[in-house]
Amino acid sequence: KLLGDVSALPVSSPVDHETFLPGHIYVAAPDYQLLVNQTSVRVLRGPQENRYRPSIDALFRSAARAHGSGVIGMVLTGYLDDGTVGLQTIKKRGGLTVVQDPTEAAYPSMPRTALSYVKIDHTVPIVEAGALLVRLVAEPAPAQEDFPTSPELEIESDIAEQLMNTQQFLESVEQIGTRTTTTCPDCEGAIWQLGEEEPLKLRCHVGHSFTGEVFAREQSRNVERALWSAIRIMEEKVTFSRQLAARKRKEGLVPEAEAYEREAEGLDEKIAAVRKLIL
Repeated sequence: KLLGDVSALPVSSPVDHETFLPGHIYVAAPDYQLLVNQTSVRVLRGPQENRYRPSIDALFRSAARAHGSGVIGMVLTGYLDDGTVGLQTIKKRGGLTVVQDPTEAAYPSMPRTALSYVKIDHTVPIVEAGALLVRLVAEPAPAQEDFPTSPELEIESDIAEQLMNTQQFLESVEQIGTRTTTTCPDCEGAIWQLGEEEPLKLRCHVGHSFTGEVFAREQSRNVERALWSAIRIMEEKVTFSRQLAARKRKEGLVPEAEAYEREAEGLDEKIAAVRKLIL
């Protein structure tokens, strides 16, 4: 609604398999992937990519697969490296890439990362972006036969659309990736590394996808969650040991009470050490 209030073009969130129209702005619905086919869109709850759904990388990849050199991808202000992998795919298919000038971006990480890993065609201040896009869409696109699709693009696009059964998925991801010893932070499934290109790309057997930086952050969060869980379990044990100690004292069983008290004191020291690791 906010975009529609300031745009001369119609704005809507499409439904699955809706035919897209020229001169229309489509906005992804919350918690749904928005993907582009030849003449329609897919709106579905596919696996998160870089912890997001909708994912800019999934959208860019689908557009590059379907429309190749006719695609223009633009990355604006934002955190981490979302959009970089998608822009790489657009470039490989002959499309154009644009980023907001990171020196003026409120959160420059996304455009800056794209500039680091992609040969960006245009870097512009946001106030100049509209005029640039109007000019670019009027120019002829390169010949598509010079920028063929790849098995990797086909497989990753099918994964995003959930077009494979389990056997097909495992066979396909083995073709484009190398199984690692790490597990997915989202589902704890096996993780494959996809190629050697930067930024590092990882995908699990369910379909969750990560760049290396996001994966490392998720591992750190999982470590912290595990440590807090350990603290909770130890605190419960401390409380229960002291309850048992009190009951033993009432029964006159002093040695047993003192043993439980020592156990509680020892756990308290361990809890303090674990807290230091977190804090």
